[in-house]
Amino acid sequence: MISASNNAAPATDDYDALYQGFYWHVPPDFNIAQLCCIRWANDPQRIAIHYEDDAGNAASLTYADLHRDAKLLAQVMRRHGVTRGDRVAIVLPQRPETAVAHIACHLIGAVAMPLSILFGPEALAYRLQDSAAAMAIVDQAAIAALNEVRRDCPALRRLLGIQCDGELDWASELAASDGNLDAVETAAHDPAILIYTSGTTGAPKGALLPQSALLGNLTGFVASQNWFPQQGDVFWSPADWAWTGGLMDALLPSLYFGMPIVGYRGRFSAETAFRLMEKYGVTNTFLFPTALKMMMKAIPAPREHYRLRLRAIMSAGEAVGDAVFHWVQDALGVTVNEMFGQTEMNYIVGNSAGRWPARPGSMGRPYPGHQVAVIDDDGNPVAPGAVGEVALHRTDIHGHPDPVFFLGYWNNPQATAAKYSGDWCRTGDLASSDADGYLWYQGRADDMFKAAGYRIGPSEIENCLVKHPAVGNAAVVPRPDPERGNIVKAFIVLAENAGIADEAARQRLVAELQEHVRGKLAPYEYPKEIEFLDALPMTTTGKVQRRILREREAQQATPAG
Repeated sequence: MISASNNAAPATDDYDALYQGFYWHVPPDFNIAQLCCIRWANDPQRIAIHYEDDAGNAASLTYADLHRDAKLLAQVMRRHGVTRGDRVAIVLPQRPETAVAHIACHLIGAVAMPLSILFGPEALAYRLQDSAAAMAIVDQAAIAALNEVRRDCPALRRLLGIQCDGELDWASELAASDGNLDAVETAAHDPAILIYTSGTTGAPKGALLPQSALLGNLTGFVASQNWFPQQGDVFWSPADWAWTGGLMDALLPSLYFGMPIVGYRGRFSAETAFRLMEKYGVTNTFLFPTALKMMMKAIPAPREHYRLRLRAIMSAGEAVGDAVFHWVQDALGVTVNEMFGQTEMNYIVGNSAGRWPARPGSMGRPYPGHQVAVIDDDGNPVAPGAVGEVALHRTDIHGHPDPVFFLGYWNNPQATAAKYSGDWCRTGDLASSDADGYLWYQGRADDMFKAAGYRIGPSEIENCLVKHPAVGNAAVVPRPDPERGNIVKAFIVLAENAGIADEAARQRLVAELQEHVRGKLAPYEYPKEIEFLDALPMTTTGKVQRRILREREAQQATPAG
């Protein structure tokens, strides 16, 4: 099991002792409902979730409330034929019922399958069909899309609606239950959660996580949140609870430690983020680099306007970059702990500023319990300084199985096998390591490109561009060129107060941005072409979809006919 000391005093660099001295102790029986809810439910005052939405509704849910409602919902599931191992689609935003649904699934041994409310009918249909989900739980945000595809999903027996026109009504169904339920026992390796990857290449794949995957996440969570929990800690993140970042990096770890988490249903903005953190006394958060960039540009000096209690910020999904890193230190008084992981094996590399030095621009070191290396195409670790693919070994440094791993891709053994090179599980992300074991992100393998013979990674150029006051966000992709193979092209979203008055002003800004990069990076890295957009294409997890921009450039470069 994982425990966190509330009295751990920061040291200059505790990394080697922490990493070398850590051993996994995975109990044979492990159940997320027991550890994230039941064991805390005897305290009637212990808050699990503070909730509000953009319409002004607000509520608080205790762990006792969470346990009561989860037992009622678990009875509803059983009454309508959901049995152990069945997949239950949870198509809900951040709201208390989302946590209730997850706990209810684990009470009866069903597999929770979170799905984003932003999915359209086609995306929902694919996942419901592929998983053969037996029940879907939905509110008004996604009911129309689900009703549209319901007839194409024959395995979907029941649709449970929350304050919407579902086949079954949440309030009525729970009212018809008495909560008299015996929870099932589950083994650590039993299936628990099915999360579909974002599908940046090919069809989305369902990563099936065991109960113990939560345990495997916790060393990274504790470390990246500066030894969570401490007395009075309150967690909040805008990360969607339908994705690994929201579920495994925020909701479930907070509940595991019996601490309160803030759930907000509404559009993200810098002002909303700071207001929520002030109102609820948020101490710990996970913020995507994109969110931090928005906050940096919109409110450069937040502590002049908000009373904040922040003591830890984790960031992941994209490279943070030194511009954001230093702003967080200066403006928020916190050193951002960058983290790296993915759905299949999450929270494997990162920082913990109170325990080992964070280096600006570095994604950190392997967290205790995880044996990480940068490997070549043949699966061999590369020398420090060389670029390779980040990979995780099946065992820790002591030879014990790492519990963080997914069980495999749902109904896709070929893709599961392709994920591994021997005992190394590949991430598809490129990095280099230094002599001290810090990893330096180089981008997705499919984001790298060559221009005039030079190997280009977009992250460094994007980070440089964002340092310019006129730039709110940036994405760099290759533009096919007959002479150089590719040229560097940058797509720019302007900062809030950096409009372009006319064509002459646009040209001046383009030249200024090109010179800005040329003066800070290698001459071949400056963007020879710049295009301004109102918004970059983003995944629902907050990552820039460079693939969409690359494909657009490739199509425009292809002669018609």
